[in-house]
Amino acid sequence: MKNLVRNIICLILFGFFCFPVLGQETFKMMQYNLMYYTETSGVSDCNAVSNPIASKDANIRTIFHYVMPDIFCVCEMGSNISYADRLLNNAINTDGVDYYRHGPLTNYSGGNLANMIFYNSRKFTLYEHTAISTSYRDINGYKMYYNSQELAQGDTNFITFWILHLKAGSYDDNAAARYVQAQRLMNKLSSMGNPGNYVVSGDFNIYDAAEDAYQEMTQYSNSLYRLYDPIERPGHWNNNSAFRDIHTQSTHSSNDDCFSSGGLDDRFDIILVSPYIKYGIDGINVLPETYHALGQDGNRYNGSIISPANNSIPSNVATALYHQSDHLPVITEFSINAHVGIVDRDPGFYFNVVNPIQDEVQIQLQTETEKTFRFDIFSVDGRLLTSKVQHLDEGVQKIAIPFHFPHGMYILKVSDSKHQTQIKKLVK
Repeated sequence: MKNLVRNIICLILFGFFCFPVLGQETFKMMQYNLMYYTETSGVSDCNAVSNPIASKDANIRTIFHYVMPDIFCVCEMGSNISYADRLLNNAINTDGVDYYRHGPLTNYSGGNLANMIFYNSRKFTLYEHTAISTSYRDINGYKMYYNSQELAQGDTNFITFWILHLKAGSYDDNAAARYVQAQRLMNKLSSMGNPGNYVVSGDFNIYDAAEDAYQEMTQYSNSLYRLYDPIERPGHWNNNSAFRDIHTQSTHSSNDDCFSSGGLDDRFDIILVSPYIKYGIDGINVLPETYHALGQDGNRYNGSIISPANNSIPSNVATALYHQSDHLPVITEFSINAHVGIVDRDPGFYFNVVNPIQDEVQIQLQTETEKTFRFDIFSVDGRLLTSKVQHLDEGVQKIAIPFHFPHGMYILKVSDSKHQTQIKKLVK
């Protein structure tokens, strides 16, 4: 383990020296439980009459083309590759779009539902696929690389999207099953020896952030692999109006065949990120302000997605969400260093830091225009130690950040309001 940590630190520092300035682009992902996108659901009241797949194609097409995510992760798709092909051809690569692809499908767990990823092949290429078998459903990891401008020279950013669908149910044995599934995921992540950029999304079926499965993922013993909620909203989500703006299930307030009833009062659908993505350590940074459930305007508590009237999205999208699934899709965006090699890009600001530091970090920053900056200091394992946000005038400015931490090596990340970033090491 010591060798692994030392190698990671060396790689991080190598990246710091090679990235004097960084060009930023963004990409969007959407996670969605499709609610039995299959003709053989195995559920008596969710059949070809109550949940016709042709109608689902039309609804997903409306939703997908409204959002146009670059990464589309789904749960509850039929466990035969023909369903991935159908979804791609009938809902995604339609209306003049032809550049999305899907990943491989697995069903080691033997169920009738599977996970899948669809991706914009203009931005991403699938590098490899990993699957974890559990007692209920597979957990799938899709490692992608970004089609950067420097790809021909071998420079790119990698990111792995893990999709899971944890055991449903509010009983103790259901929660225990979810905990075992979460353990399988975290053990796999740590055994791969490759901390870095990864996202975990899916239908967690978790009612409370204190549940063992959620704690296993977000408080994992090895902080290099720990997962983080981009919007930092832990709590008891179930039937709690304090979280009405992030509830994702159910879109129906009354019982309607295979749709769950009760209205929106659970946060089942979640996107979590690695510390590297939370803090932008390795070229990709989540943008928490973009995280949301589509159509969730905070006025849906114990109500449906269409009643009261939903003015946050077009009416045809709200109707499609209502008829498509009893879950809402969750969306977030990421910034990515589009130019990852040693390139001459002008971020519009420059800074120096006094090393070694004492009880404060002294920074001299020059900016070409007035703007707001964020200063983040991390430990080498990715933990955020302290932050400072300050609006600076044009010209040369001096910033001091109190820093009462032990002797060692740290990471300083400076970002402006356009998500342009520079990174330097600190030594105390």
